[in-house]
Amino acid sequence: MTAPSTPRGIDPRGPRFTAGVTAILFLVVIALALLGFDTAALVLAIYNAAVFLWSAVAGVARHPYGLFFKAVIRPRLKPPLELEDPTPPTFAQGVGLFVTVIGIVLFVPFGSIALIVAGAAAFLAAFLNSVFAYCLGCQIYLLLARVGVLGRKGAATA
Repeated sequence: MTAPSTPRGIDPRGPRFTAGVTAILFLVVIALALLGFDTAALVLAIYNAAVFLWSAVAGVARHPYGLFFKAVIRPRLKPPLELEDPTPPTFAQGVGLFVTVIGIVLFVPFGSIALIVAGAAAFLAAFLNSVFAYCLGCQIYLLLARVGVLGRKGAATA
């Protein structure tokens, strides 16, 4: 008989904190693009894409802002009531990466409007997660898992 393993999961407040930082960064992308600072907006969008890529590949538990949350903020909070499966939020980072990369690629032919539209979409998703704990990327993951596009590994019902 094997010993019970420690529960696999993340503090659900970590992704909400991460989404808050992401929302702020995408507001800055939008503001820079609207004010005509296209190069600065593009650089910040590329930075956001790099962070999304890191998290989508390494996992949401290793997200740079999540690591900050875990090291600095979480020790000051009460333990979470429950842990969350990291698979849907990690998938959501991939969705964020996709949206951001589309904006970056479309910047070449369409200019700053592409960054504004992609930034607005990413901001909306991050805002919903940070303020209302509603993760659009997680919902997409669960939908794709239910219809059989994705494996059921870690696909809990919402």
